[in-house]
Amino acid sequence: MTSLATRHSSLATSRTITVAGIQTSYGEDMQANIVKTIDLVREAAGKGAQVILPSELFQGPYFCVSQEEHWFTQAYEWREHPCVTAMAPVAKELGVAIPVSIFEKDGPQYYNSLVMLDADGEALGVYRKSHIPDGPGYQEKYYFRPGDTGFKVWKTRFGKVGVGICWDQWFPEAARAMMLMGADVLMYPTAIGTEPHDATLHTAQPWRRAMQGHAVSNAVPVVGANRIGHETVTEVGQTFYGHSFIADQQGDLVESLGAEEEGVLVHRFDLDELDKYRAAWGFFRDRRTDLYGVLTGARGA
Repeated sequence: MTSLATRHSSLATSRTITVAGIQTSYGEDMQANIVKTIDLVREAAGKGAQVILPSELFQGPYFCVSQEEHWFTQAYEWREHPCVTAMAPVAKELGVAIPVSIFEKDGPQYYNSLVMLDADGEALGVYRKSHIPDGPGYQEKYYFRPGDTGFKVWKTRFGKVGVGICWDQWFPEAARAMMLMGADVLMYPTAIGTEPHDATLHTAQPWRRAMQGHAVSNAVPVVGANRIGHETVTEVGQTFYGHSFIADQQGDLVESLGAEEEGVLVHRFDLDELDKYRAAWGFFRDRRTDLYGVLTGARGA
């Protein structure tokens, strides 16, 4: 029989990761948005969070609702982006990892990107959004090139973190790719809300369910961080529907917020238990890569 002391020793040595998602509104003042995000990062860290996810492009309003060339002036080289240079010392001070979503300028090219800051404040590199949407209210192809970095899994102080950006979250291939690269948790910063061309179209629940599906089929926790509030970048305007969440490896929502709540979500996971759970389900044992050529062949192109 296992002694109580042995059980306590086992618990003490188990690997855990505490993740967080931020949900709030943003305006046109970049510095004010950064300060607001830092305050929420501090709140999450105070609740024990180790990897803290702000929403997509928190530097300002979601400007991709229309095609306006003046927004290109808001892009910066990733190492020098004001959001990165402001968040790096905060990450170091608090000892937390922060995936920082930015509008990136690389010479004459522009990307929707993410810089992963580790708990010492060092940037582990950049990920450029792979899937770029183009539709009413989400005209990102005007601003961003498709990412050229491939998917990324960051080895942070607390665990291996895979991060996709908004539209990436609708693609199961992206989630599976990050899992094959060893991710312990998947995170998706987003900016999504009403559809200007169709007032009857409500995507909040499908948005959540898509990511909950990634959690189930990959046996992995998933964090989705969205913004809230009504923004009037155009006359039509757009309301972001929040519903940020943390799902466990079964796809159940263990933490969630509604459509208008501002705040942070925090949850701890046992990485050793997740490894055992994932192995027991056999999803990665039973994969048939010999049958998946259609995904990259002529029919899948």
